[in-house]
Amino acid sequence: MKPDYYETLGVNKGADEKTLKSAFRKLAMQYHPDRNPGDHEAERRFKEIGEAYETLKDPQKRAAYDRFGHAAFENGGGFGAHGFGAAGGFADIFEDIFGEMMGGGRQRRANGRERGADLRYNMEITLEEAYTGKTAQIRVPTSIVCEDCSGSGARPGTQPVTCSMCGGAGRVRAAQGFFSIERTCPSCNGRGQTIKDPCGKCSGQGRVTQERSLSVNIPAGIEDGTRIRLSGEGEAGLRGGPSGDLYIFLSIKPHEFFQRDGADLYCKVPISMTTAALGGQFEVSTLDGTQTRVKIPEGTQNGKQFRLKGKGMPVLRQPAMGDLYIQIAIETPQNLNRRQRELLEEFEKISSKENSPQSTGFFSRMKEFFEGIGE
Repeated sequence: MKPDYYETLGVNKGADEKTLKSAFRKLAMQYHPDRNPGDHEAERRFKEIGEAYETLKDPQKRAAYDRFGHAAFENGGGFGAHGFGAAGGFADIFEDIFGEMMGGGRQRRANGRERGADLRYNMEITLEEAYTGKTAQIRVPTSIVCEDCSGSGARPGTQPVTCSMCGGAGRVRAAQGFFSIERTCPSCNGRGQTIKDPCGKCSGQGRVTQERSLSVNIPAGIEDGTRIRLSGEGEAGLRGGPSGDLYIFLSIKPHEFFQRDGADLYCKVPISMTTAALGGQFEVSTLDGTQTRVKIPEGTQNGKQFRLKGKGMPVLRQPAMGDLYIQIAIETPQNLNRRQRELLEEFEKISSKENSPQSTGFFSRMKEFFEGIGE
């Protein structure tokens, strides 16, 4: 007696298409013959799972099965036999769900040539270099095309030959019950070619390891974490295949005075309490190599920012410039001598509410606020 299709897939009778497909995929992966070589029970379960899904995924077949059960497909029931070896059918299901397992990777290698790997190079630059831009010289150890065999991997004067096992396809088919599974050719490892007489310099790889010197253009305004791609400067391809790419990952060293946010720069400048109270001025150095004067008005408060327009970083590949923001940090006097202390105490005695409007009455206002909440 055939098992119930819903029980075979482990779903209830009202399961939707997504649930059916998910259950089939999970079970098919579990009982696939490639994962259970020589296990006849797993092969039997695999066929049952495929038959159940083939029926339930089709609305008409599913409706007939729900009404008549397995009898709907017996004795000329109108829906044809459940065969998985013909064109379409079960093979199409696996082509859709498992992709490369049923041949999705057939074009990965052509004539034995494989693309070289991409390489990564970490580069650290200063904020000044990011401001002006620069051309950097780097040395990268990588694989390059073997000059002796011109990348073919075969000894000079000879050529690779077509693999006799796969006929150059790089993949071979193996029968598994009612259908066939396509695998990478074990003789040529999927390259489609074999080398009988390998090159002595590269041992048949078609490439050798060597350090190269490259020039990298760093544009002005580049930001931390930017990735620069140098096409074709990665590892050489195997046996004449195309080279990979080289990716330069940039990081910018922390600066002693400036912090960056996009194209804007920030600089915290400490000033004395008297300068903040009486007003004054100072000069700051900027990344363009100039000195810029900053005027401090009388009564400047801690944290006040002053904007220097156009004194920030260049905007990458644009004529615009960011701004430089000067943030004031008022320094409280320390290590006072006797006379300084007397003067400050005298100043405190003659001070009024107008001299310190923010601090005057602060604690009394806070107390009143929380007493009001309590009531």
